[in-house]
Amino acid sequence: MSATSTPETAIAAPPAPTIVLPDGGASFDFGGLGVEWKIDADATERRFSVVHHPMAPRALAAPLHRHHREDEYSYVLEGTLGALLGDDVVTAGPGTWVHKPRLQWHTFWNAGDTPCRIIEVISPGGFEDYFREVSKAWGDLEEFAEINARYELDMDFESVPGLCERFGLTFPQL
Repeated sequence: MSATSTPETAIAAPPAPTIVLPDGGASFDFGGLGVEWKIDADATERRFSVVHHPMAPRALAAPLHRHHREDEYSYVLEGTLGALLGDDVVTAGPGTWVHKPRLQWHTFWNAGDTPCRIIEVISPGGFEDYFREVSKAWGDLEEFAEINARYELDMDFESVPGLCERFGLTFPQL
């Protein structure tokens, strides 16, 4: 610290670099939707987190839902992402970003017959832990509902049959 700086104005040293290799990080397969944890909120002072979502062909990722705290930004690496954003249906190919703002009812899926992979940037960070908790409670709908409440996530489970029929999708048995 220099003679003119005080503890309140001293600039902390930057953290060590974070390098995540292509196959780095833990993963879980929810049966059509996978999650690969890449950058946790703790590494970004909780500003954002990053997960990858590999999706099987024609797989619905989730029931219609809305986040009360997070915005999501999806970047398509390969395949074709389909999304219902409010009343709008969009499709996005490689190199395309799709923004899913908080409080907007939405869902997404693999709209193609080949695998789809997206990068999901979640802001603020912390929601990556939702996937960890759900992976441990997979198959327990009561616990799933409690996890949704903790993360201020509204989920319309009854939307699944209509979404699957409308877009020609599959969804795993919970």
